[in-house]
Amino acid sequence: MAKLTFRTDLCKGCGLCVSVCPKKVLALATDQINKKGHHPVTAVNEDACIGCAFCATMCPDCCIKVER
Repeated sequence: MAKLTFRTDLCKGCGLCVSVCPKKVLALATDQINKKGHHPVTAVNEDACIGCAFCATMCPDCCIKVER
């Protein structure tokens, strides 16, 4: 199982990471807003993460860290 870490303060809520996740682990938080005024990414089902790191690779702001 992989461990996901998010830098929510840097996330601009673009959703690119959400769109590339093959296991639908990620979603934009609807109940949270960061300092920039965006809904940051969050893991809705971290147990399903396979550690592919597509999300971290796709993130333009390097907000996601995947540890295997």
